[in-house]
Amino acid sequence: MTDDPSTHCGFVALVGAPNAGKSTLLNTLVGAKVSIVTHKAQTTRSQIRGVVTTGSSQLIFIDTPGIFTASRRLDRAMVEAAWSAAAGADIVALVIDAVRGLNPDNEAAIKGLENLRGPKILIINKIDRKQPQDLLALTEALNKRMDFAHTFMVCAQSGEGVADFIKTCHDMAPPGPWHFPEDQLSDLTQALTAAEATREKLFMRVHDEIPYNTTVETERFQVQKDGSFRIDQVVYVARASHKKIILGKSGQTIKAIGMEARKDLSEMFGVPVHLFLFVKVRENWTDKPEHYEEMGLEFPAK
Repeated sequence: MTDDPSTHCGFVALVGAPNAGKSTLLNTLVGAKVSIVTHKAQTTRSQIRGVVTTGSSQLIFIDTPGIFTASRRLDRAMVEAAWSAAAGADIVALVIDAVRGLNPDNEAAIKGLENLRGPKILIINKIDRKQPQDLLALTEALNKRMDFAHTFMVCAQSGEGVADFIKTCHDMAPPGPWHFPEDQLSDLTQALTAAEATREKLFMRVHDEIPYNTTVETERFQVQKDGSFRIDQVVYVARASHKKIILGKSGQTIKAIGMEARKDLSEMFGVPVHLFLFVKVRENWTDKPEHYEEMGLEFPAK
C-alpha cells in the first residue's frame, strides 16, 4: 500500500491453547472488536487479522484457533490453521493463561514452537487473577522451556501491559511496504464480519456441542437507499434435531440471536441493520471440502 522505503511491516501470530485470551487480546491491540469472543473454547475457527499502524510501522496481528490435541476433522483443520499462521509470521507470540499455567495444551504449543524459526515472545495473560509470586514462578518455568526474546505480563481485558507489547513488536518489525491502508483495522469483509457476529451470539445462546456443528454464511449484504444494511444469513446445522434447538420454541431462540447480532452490527457499522436469519440442515458439512474453503481453512486429508 506504500512505496516508502522507510516503512516497516510485520506479521505477528498470536498462538496458544483454547481460551487463553487471544481474541480478547487482538481486539485490545486493534482498539476495536474484530474477533468474536465467548467463554467457550475453540470459538475462533480461522485466522483473523487485526491491523495496527503507528508512525512508519504497520503490524498485522493474527488471531489463531486454539492449539490442542484434535480428533475431529474440523478441529484438526483449525489447529493446522494456527500452525500455518505461526510458520508464516515474522514474530510468534505465545499467549498463556496465567490461571491454567503449564497444562497439556500449553505443553503441546511449546513443543510445536520448537520447530519454528524466528523470534518468539511470551505473553502471560489474565495477570489480574494471580498473585505476583505465582506469575514470576510461571514466567521462570516457561523461559526455562524456551528461549523467548521478550516476556510480557498483560491483562487483555483491561489493556494492562499491552502498549509495551505493541511497542516491542513495532521495534522488531522488518522493513517492508504496508499491506493495508492506514485506517483499516481488519482484513474481514463486511459480510464475513456480519457472519462472525451472528456466530458469536449463537455460541452464547446455544449450549453443549451444537455450536461446534454449525456455521453461519452471509448470503446477501445490500446497502439500502436510506443507507441502512439488509443482511440475509443462513445458519447451517448438521442435523434436523439441531435445527429445532436453534430455532427454539416458537422461534424464540433464533429470534433472540438475531436481535443481539443486529444490535452489535448496527453499532459496528454505524447504520441501521435489517438482519434476516434462516436455519437449514446441511448434513455432514464438516466432511465436505467446499465448506472449509468458505471458512478459510484447509481440508484435512484424513
